[in-house]
Amino acid sequence: MTITDQPTADQAPVVPSRRLSVAPMMDWTDRHCRVFHRHISKHTWLYTEMVTTGALVYGDVERHLRFNEEEHPVALQLGGSDPADLATSAKLGEKWGYDEINLNCGCPSERVQKGAFGACLMAEPQLVADCVKAMRDAVSIDVTVKHRIGIDDVQSYDFVRDFVGKVAEAGCKTFIVHARNAILKGLSPKENREIPPLKYDYAYQLKRDFPDFEIIINGGIKTEAEIDEHLRHLDGVMLGREAYHNPFVMATFDQRYYGDSRAPKTREQVLEAMVPYIQAQLAQYGPLGLKLNSITRHMLGIMTGLPGARAFRQILSDSKKLAHGDALLLLEAAARLRVTT
Repeated sequence: MTITDQPTADQAPVVPSRRLSVAPMMDWTDRHCRVFHRHISKHTWLYTEMVTTGALVYGDVERHLRFNEEEHPVALQLGGSDPADLATSAKLGEKWGYDEINLNCGCPSERVQKGAFGACLMAEPQLVADCVKAMRDAVSIDVTVKHRIGIDDVQSYDFVRDFVGKVAEAGCKTFIVHARNAILKGLSPKENREIPPLKYDYAYQLKRDFPDFEIIINGGIKTEAEIDEHLRHLDGVMLGREAYHNPFVMATFDQRYYGDSRAPKTREQVLEAMVPYIQAQLAQYGPLGLKLNSITRHMLGIMTGLPGARAFRQILSDSKKLAHGDALLLLEAAARLRVTT
């Protein structure tokens, strides 16, 4: 298991379709989380946390873009609204080996709005189109857009239809639709994920109006039955918090949605596979550069729904045990379970 410490764009990997994916989630889908998810599903697409163009144009590129080779297929989500800066950032993403560049047009947080990007960009579809064109001109990998269905009190389907149509003129053919409005004033990001009603039919209508585009749905999806229903109408499904809090929901995705004949790993096998990764990371960065819980925190939900899950979480949350920096703590936690998986 090696970290991409140097750009690796010489050979683009062959990647599966975006039939299933895990949403970009700030403070959650970092490179350690993505490696953990990759041990559960080999084919599900993974997305970085949103990285702002300013962090790449003016900041520490290596810190923001390094990732692990086993993460593929993995997409870099960018936040920004300046076409030139986005082009520069997209080019860096391609150079470092990412499989896709995604533009964030869905985040409703006030901090993001102050940077003039995220969901507020839906009010400026021509600017989004200019941004997409600049990125597409700069890279050879896919450029995609993740967006909401509306902003504030705009409820008309025509709004999102016209947004997609205008951005498509710049060459974007893949749209990830979070099927809620974004309320830019008065709701927190958490409330924006829960209060605005889900309107899956808007995404279905987009697919009917733009049959040649790849339309992927996001928002409130938790079960295989729900995924199956969405895939009757759309090209792909993106899971968010369910994939983080109950990650083993992805265990059957490779077989069910990608036709992979290999048996899925058990929970214990996933944990065992993470041990050498954690050991290598701790050896590389040292206790001052990397804490054990920066990796294990992403794994607390793998035993969700099983007897003994609480004891598992307690061990992985024990500050005294974590301070020892011993990756075998994972196996100690797993041993406390009262079931065989």
